[in-house]
Amino acid sequence: MFDRRTAVRVVGCSLATSLVAGVAVLISDHRSDSSPSPAVTIAGPYANLLASSTDLGPSQLDHAQLTVGLRGPTRPDPLLRWADTKGLDVRWQPGEDWAIVEGAPPVVAEAFDVPVHDYRGMQGQVFYASPQQPEVPAAVRNTVSDLGRILGYTPHREARPDHIPLDVPGQGLTPTALLTAYNANPLTEAGITGKGQTIVFFAFSGYDQGDLDDFAEMSGLPPLKPVLVGGQPSESRAETVMDLEVAHAIAPDARMVVVNARPTLEGGRTYERIAEMFDATNKQFPGAVWSLSIGWGCDALITATDLKPVQSALERAHRNGTSAFDASGDTGGLECKGGENWSSPPGPDDVGLDAVSSLPGMTSVGGTTLSTDEDGQWLAEQAWIDSPLSQGTSGGVSKLFPRPTWQRRLSIERDSGKKQRRLTPDVSALADPFTGIRIRFDQQDLVGAGTSQAAPVWAGLTALMNQYLLANGGQRLGDVNPLLYRVAAGANAPGFRDVTLGGSAVDVAVPGYDLATGLGSPNVAQLARDFLDIQKGMAPR
Repeated sequence: MFDRRTAVRVVGCSLATSLVAGVAVLISDHRSDSSPSPAVTIAGPYANLLASSTDLGPSQLDHAQLTVGLRGPTRPDPLLRWADTKGLDVRWQPGEDWAIVEGAPPVVAEAFDVPVHDYRGMQGQVFYASPQQPEVPAAVRNTVSDLGRILGYTPHREARPDHIPLDVPGQGLTPTALLTAYNANPLTEAGITGKGQTIVFFAFSGYDQGDLDDFAEMSGLPPLKPVLVGGQPSESRAETVMDLEVAHAIAPDARMVVVNARPTLEGGRTYERIAEMFDATNKQFPGAVWSLSIGWGCDALITATDLKPVQSALERAHRNGTSAFDASGDTGGLECKGGENWSSPPGPDDVGLDAVSSLPGMTSVGGTTLSTDEDGQWLAEQAWIDSPLSQGTSGGVSKLFPRPTWQRRLSIERDSGKKQRRLTPDVSALADPFTGIRIRFDQQDLVGAGTSQAAPVWAGLTALMNQYLLANGGQRLGDVNPLLYRVAAGANAPGFRDVTLGGSAVDVAVPGYDLATGLGSPNVAQLARDFLDIQKGMAPR
C-alpha cells in the first residue's frame, strides 16, 4: 500500500521521512534523450492568464514549487545534492519517477534562472507564477528529464452547462426510462442494483439532504443518504445533487460517497493534493467507481510532468479495482477558454482539453442528445451541441500525452502526423439539458444536463456491471479504458451505440470513434457480457 512506503525529504543536509502522494506521466513532446531548450516565455492560455492578472513584482509569498520528471524510479541523488547546494527542499517517493522541488520564491527563481512574481487574478486571488518555462539545470540532466510549471494557481470548474431548464415536472427521463434507454434493464431485472458497490463523487459544492430525500421518494427508490468525507464542500448546488441522483437512479443499492475536493485548490500544490485525495479515497474505499464532474484547468496551462502525481495515484487505485470517469467538459471542445480567469477574443488558444480528464488512466465522458420513445426505448443519439448558448460536448487531441496502446488502431485526421496523441472522449452519454434526467434540486423538479450528467451515468452503469461480473465469476473492471477499446475493436455482441451525427465546436461525429462522442454510448447488457467474455478468455482476439 502506498501509505506504508517511505518518502525522502531533503531539507538542507538532513534526511527525514514523509508521506506524499504521487503520479507519473511523460509529456509527449519532451523527449528524455533530447537536449534541454533555453527558458522561453510560455504562450497560449498560460500567457492569457498572466496578462489578465496584475503583476505585483517579485514574489513575497513564503513558498513556491514545481514538479520534476525523473529518468527512472531510483533515488535521485544528484537532484538531492543539487537542491541542497541551492537551498531547496526535495520530496520524493521511492519507486516514483517524479519529485517535488520547493523553496522560497526568490530561491526557486535563482536556482532555475527564471523570474517568479506574484500576480493578482481577475477574481482577486494572489498567486505566484513564472512567465517562463525553466530548463533542466545542467547539473541534473542525467537525472531529471523534464520540469513542470512554476504556477501557484489552477483555474477550476464544475462541468455543467450555463442553462438548466426549470419547471419541467412532466419531463426528463425517469430512472426506469434511463435504464431502458441504455439497455440496462436485463441486469436490473436479474436483481443487479449496485448492491455491494461504492460510487465516489469528488465535488467542489455540497448538497441538501432534503433534495435527495424528495428525489428518492418521488422516484420510488430506496433512501439516498451519502457518506460525506471532509465536510460539505460549500453551499448546495445542482452539480453534486445531480451527480448523486443520477447515479442513484441507476444503481439504487450502491453506497454513495461525496469527497470534498475544495482543499485541492488551496496552497498552490493542486495536482499533488489531488493525488493525496485520490490515495486517501483509494485506501478508504478500495475498488469503488469514481465520478468527477469538476476540472482543474486545461491541458495548455501545464505540462505532463505536473500531472505525474495524479496519474500515479490513479494507477494505484486501478490496482484495487477502481474505475474512474471524468466529464470531458461543456464548452464544445474549447476547454481553454478563460471564463472568469482571463479575457481574450475567441481563437485557436481556446481549443483544448480538461487536463485531468485527458489523463490516460481516466475515462473521459462526452455528451449526447438522446431520443427515446415514451417508454424510454432508445431511438437515436447525436453529439450534443448548443451553438447559441456556446456549449456542448468537449473532446479533442491531447497536448500532453502520447497515444495509449489501446487507442493506436484509431485513425483521426486531426492527429494524423508522427506525434500520435491521446484522444478524448473515450465514451459518451446523454448531456443535452433538453433530453436529460429528471432530478430534484432546491425543491424544484429539473432536468439534468451536461457531461457532468454523463459521467455519473457511466459511473452508475459501471457499478451495475461490476456487480454482474462478480456474480458471474468475473472481477471488477478497474482500469476500464483498455477493455472499452477492445470491445469496440470486436466483441461477441455490440457493446456501444455508435453516434454519427452532430459534433462539437471543433469536431464532428463520424462512424466509429470520433472526438465528439468517443466510442459512443453504452448498450449495457451487451457490454457487461462482453467484459465477462474478456475476463473469461472467451472474447474474439
